[in-house]
Amino acid sequence: MNSTQDPYSDIRPYKDTEVSAVLDSLLHNDELVGAISHYKFPKLYQWLPGITKSVVRIGMARQFGDIETVRDFQSIVAEFMQKMIGRTTSKITCSGIENLEQDGAYLFISNHRDIAMDPAFLNWMLYHKEMQTVRIAIGDNLLKKDYVADLMRLNKSFIVKRSAKAPREMMKALTQLSSYIDHSLVSDETSIWIAQREGRAKDGDDKTDAALLKMLYMSQRKQRSFAQMTQRLSIVPVSISYEFDPCDTAKAKELAVKASGATYAKSEFEDIESIVAGITGFKGDVHVHFGDVLEGDVEEPAALALEIDSQIQGNYKLHESNLIAAGQIQNISELKQQQFAARFAELTEAEKAIAISAYAKPYLNQQIVDKNNPQEKRDV
Repeated sequence: MNSTQDPYSDIRPYKDTEVSAVLDSLLHNDELVGAISHYKFPKLYQWLPGITKSVVRIGMARQFGDIETVRDFQSIVAEFMQKMIGRTTSKITCSGIENLEQDGAYLFISNHRDIAMDPAFLNWMLYHKEMQTVRIAIGDNLLKKDYVADLMRLNKSFIVKRSAKAPREMMKALTQLSSYIDHSLVSDETSIWIAQREGRAKDGDDKTDAALLKMLYMSQRKQRSFAQMTQRLSIVPVSISYEFDPCDTAKAKELAVKASGATYAKSEFEDIESIVAGITGFKGDVHVHFGDVLEGDVEEPAALALEIDSQIQGNYKLHESNLIAAGQIQNISELKQQQFAARFAELTEAEKAIAISAYAKPYLNQQIVDKNNPQEKRDV
């Protein structure tokens, strides 16, 4: 199918009719099979790589044989999620989802703490409410390997072309992205997840980038007003909070380097390492809050960003880790305080201050929101 018939073919998730061919390609991707072999059987793979890959390929073929649709693939992902949640969380809770329509199509804009787990936990809540799972926005900087892109697109991810640099190329990519999001929500009636800004909030300060909202409007600016666009897309701010961030010390070290005035050089596979750490690391209690659908009565991206921030920050569930970091230690045991401090024992004083500040920031932001909106009641 050419780009005239399917203008989103190079960025959209795979369709059910494409699943079989993509799985066959993955099965014959030696690099993917090698990576799985190395991860599952490191010692055996070191001594007998050929035999190990053959065994892994047979196992993959057996599992792939049960997959015919994207939903089938996501059922496999759900099984993995169940095991991951059991190993890496104390509790996972949700609020606000009861206010959404069961078959509604929403643009979920959330804070961004973890590359993979933010949309995964949101999807987990929708999946267990028997609501449709979302199409996930993911930057092409994370898709340097073709097999990674294939796996993500099988899981309903679509590609954000961040690598485009020339002005005309960037404009084309952003307009295509804007059009695809609108098409997904309005024509396909399928929900979307996108982070409130590019990159994780490594300092704990959840702020929406107005440029994201300008992008949403790019494909619609000739047809309707900005406020009409907001209403058309049914935007729902989402707050995702982790008791513990598996990447907190790594984030603190990076920010400390930048704060010192030095240039931070990211390693080649650092993003992939962050994804693995976020998935496998202990997260403690996790909470997802679905906010209210935005009414669409503002005409400026900056004003809309403030509305989104008010909901995300105001509905963020504060954990004991946030309260301890902010010095709010009433009714929190001394043991818990000591355990939290021990988390950063190996960091330098500068790094430790940054890590603690990141945990304190959601509390400080919520204090400001509550001061500006004293009449609002929080249900998280």
